[in-house]
Amino acid sequence: MQSTSAISETGIAPVAQLTDRILAGIRMAVIGKDETAELLLAAMLAGGHVLLEDVPGVGKTTLARAMAQAFGGTTRRIQFTPDLLPSDVTGITYFDQKTTEFRFRPGPIFANVVVADEINRATPRTQSALLEAMQERTVSIEGETHPLPAPFLVVATQNPIELEGTFPLPEAQIDRFMMRLSMGYPAESEEISLVLGEIAAGSPVEAAGTPEEVEAARRTVQQVYLSPETAEYLTTIVRATRTAPGVELGASPRASLALGAAARALAAIQHRASVTPADIKRLAPVVLEHRVVMTVEARLREQTPAALIERVLATTPVPVEGNIGLANGS
Repeated sequence: MQSTSAISETGIAPVAQLTDRILAGIRMAVIGKDETAELLLAAMLAGGHVLLEDVPGVGKTTLARAMAQAFGGTTRRIQFTPDLLPSDVTGITYFDQKTTEFRFRPGPIFANVVVADEINRATPRTQSALLEAMQERTVSIEGETHPLPAPFLVVATQNPIELEGTFPLPEAQIDRFMMRLSMGYPAESEEISLVLGEIAAGSPVEAAGTPEEVEAARRTVQQVYLSPETAEYLTTIVRATRTAPGVELGASPRASLALGAAARALAAIQHRASVTPADIKRLAPVVLEHRVVMTVEARLREQTPAALIERVLATTPVPVEGNIGLANGS
């Protein structure tokens, strides 16, 4: 089945050029994490949010800040602690004695990139304060709805090792994150250069774009072509996570939408106006793994969502490229 895309390779060029500049700026502050940066940017262009799960000190917050600086956006960091209140995140309505009126004081959630540091240290009540913001991109307080800046990206971090004094994110919260990424340790040569001061990690990044350009890019990305054959391949992978042995909870339809949106964004970043099955295979682990819950018996047998996704990808037939209706009609 062939169709014509609403956008051509020429039409996607401005998006690709913008993302090239943003990624080049990020590389000046974050060394050796090009793939993570590219996936983080893809999530933002797809309108999603990211859970960065890794040990402390590998540059998670630095990466998020560099992303905001690279497109001229604002960034705020929220340190999640057990005593943090929902109003500390969203803001409050207070009575201004000078004007004798109630006014709204925005919380740190009102930024283009919000770093929710160690999100699993906050209570479920405070964690849920992010739900409306992440899904609706608004905050409702005292019956009034306040829109959040655009673009809006939540980058939440958590330490997978230190579990004492933490509150695991519920499935409803985890499902709001388009991707779960990991930074990993730097290469030995890069770490030596850091110690010697040869690499200035965390340096300020010059703006290579504007929030308005990113919003325009997001609208363009939605026009990237996804063929029926590739969409069927994507759906088959997601549905397989629901019926595989040892699975208690599989990936939701929201995961299918997230995987398709992320694939469109990744294709645009790589200067393509159409999605390929390779995009789906690359993104499936980071989009689906955190949404899959294994049964107790499977966990006792050390079966993991990562191994499940790997098995699903290995056994799902890949559409033949020549049979896929590409954007150029070939």
